[in-house]
Amino acid sequence: MGETKKESVLAGFKAFLMRGNVVDLAVAVVIGAAFTNIVNSVVKGIIGPVVGAVGTKSLDGYKSCLKAPCAIGPDGQPTGVEILWGSVLNATLTFVITAAVVYFMMVLPMAKYLARQEDRRKAREGVQEIVEITELEVLKEIRDHLVAQRAGGGGVGGQAGSRDGF
Repeated sequence: MGETKKESVLAGFKAFLMRGNVVDLAVAVVIGAAFTNIVNSVVKGIIGPVVGAVGTKSLDGYKSCLKAPCAIGPDGQPTGVEILWGSVLNATLTFVITAAVVYFMMVLPMAKYLARQEDRRKAREGVQEIVEITELEVLKEIRDHLVAQRAGGGGVGGQAGSRDGF
């Protein structure tokens, strides 16, 4: 009896792992980790030097003294209270630049690609819908013509007041 429960727990775990969304999530994490290297390389190799040419390469040195004196004491410990706003600004700029690189290099092209695919799919469905509507219209015309023939006292292929009720 204990063996059946153990087997069912393992079977349930296996089913959980093989579910599509878990596998997709694992693939996304691995690709995201690899893509992080690409984004960091673009930021450090291209964006950083461009920003450094305009301003400074490192904002970490910018700070303000909230409570004087702000210095390093004789014991090697800092004195005073410093606000390291340069580090916050650097982290914020790094985030914004990274987000921009991801958006313009991955999200925007993928959105355009998916929109084109959706437009193509809708165009194919539209053609199919037009064909179906055209066939329906032709069948309605045939029906109306047959009804008119039967109601008009005969014609090719039938008599007025036939068994089907037309």
